[in-house]
Amino acid sequence: MSKDFIQSAGLKLAILAVIFVALPVLLEYLSKGYIYQVVMTALIFSLLAVSLQLVTGIAGLLHLGHAAFYGVGAYIAALAGADYGIGFTLGLPLAGLGAAAIAFVVALPTMRLVSIYFAVATLGIGQMIFLVLQNWVEVTKGPNGVSLNSEIELFGYPVESELGIYFVVATIVCVSIWVIHRLSHSYYGNALRSLREDDQCADAMGINTVRLKIESFMISSFFAGIAGALWAYTTRYISPVDFDFAESILILAMVVVGGLGSIPGAVIGALLLILLPEVLRDVGDMRNVIVGFVLFFSILFLPKGLFGEVPSLNFIRRQFGSAWQDNPDKQKVGWK
Repeated sequence: MSKDFIQSAGLKLAILAVIFVALPVLLEYLSKGYIYQVVMTALIFSLLAVSLQLVTGIAGLLHLGHAAFYGVGAYIAALAGADYGIGFTLGLPLAGLGAAAIAFVVALPTMRLVSIYFAVATLGIGQMIFLVLQNWVEVTKGPNGVSLNSEIELFGYPVESELGIYFVVATIVCVSIWVIHRLSHSYYGNALRSLREDDQCADAMGINTVRLKIESFMISSFFAGIAGALWAYTTRYISPVDFDFAESILILAMVVVGGLGSIPGAVIGALLLILLPEVLRDVGDMRNVIVGFVLFFSILFLPKGLFGEVPSLNFIRRQFGSAWQDNPDKQKVGWK
């Protein structure tokens, strides 16, 4: 057994110890429900950032509508519990599968698009889903949102304590991140990276690029739906404003700050952008300015992010730049 393997395993065990032991002890010492909610929000957004990392950081598809599938999962879980009495044990996978099914439907006409055209398509899809959640009052209750009175329960046994809920959420998030990590570090993950580097070359090598894009989009949306269900069950109330375009940009910022292509980077980026505003709450509205400066300087001085495989600036430039290169008419009039 190599020394590097032992060190890697020791680091992972140390991280798990912090998540499952040290942090709960700290939360019990603080004994504030608000702190529990902040920590669980950070965990949920960590899963959202990692799920977006799969399709944007690893597969190289600039996805601007991730929050919409997060919202689909949240509404499926909330409506299933509020209207049909479906509990957490069945509602959680149902939310993920529902989000993946919608992702499959919208992916069919969009996955042949490339670069900025794909990004604009996902932006439009996200806005359409948001408008459906906001205006389909008969089903989604519209702007009034949905209140969920069901408790988190596992196989018929309710989980009532805040510490117990924390352990359930942390376990689901960690297992989901582990699954995405294994996918991204397999032959399948290497095929996704080939899409990011040069999808035309990957297609020439016999890789079904359209199928891979659809699959990665569905897997990413499945875990976004799981995160949405966790959000619905931990907050007990959801509304369309929780899943607007600003949330998609926030999740994308977590991925870029943490580092494109890096699963640990996505987690660190999520923790940074969720916990930093809470730490700076005493400075009032200036906290938004400080967070903005953190984002700006992180991109300026750390173009690969904290743990990134790909320089973020080059990735974004490539997504936007190829649109102009593919259009000879704009090149004639001086577009660069």
